[in-house]
Amino acid sequence: MSVKENVQKLISLAEQGKFMEAIQEFYAEDATMQENNAPPRAGLAALLENERRFLGSIKEIKSRVESFVVDGNRAAINWVFEITNLKGQKHILNEVAYQLWQDGKIIREKFYYDPAQMTTVAP
Repeated sequence: MSVKENVQKLISLAEQGKFMEAIQEFYAEDATMQENNAPPRAGLAALLENERRFLGSIKEIKSRVESFVVDGNRAAINWVFEITNLKGQKHILNEVAYQLWQDGKIIREKFYYDPAQMTTVAP
């Protein structure tokens, strides 16, 4: 599959709420993920554990994509997440994920977003 086809399948899995499956299928064993300028998480096991911990800390998450672009082995996805915390409060997180792909897998990903979005309760 091409990078574009892989990105489209990754998006489809996330929009179905299959975040763990998406990571297992599309991230390399030595992949890194980074939130803004925080230190990156490294290795598939660490990425899966972080996702498991995050999903366990919320009540619900819905995702959709505003747009995405693919240029060679690089992709950028504009995600919009509606996250409901354990208290029932909803937050909207609008972020861009910038990815580097190699051999059908993401090897490096960095998320760009304003953390203040998670302190604002959505209507």
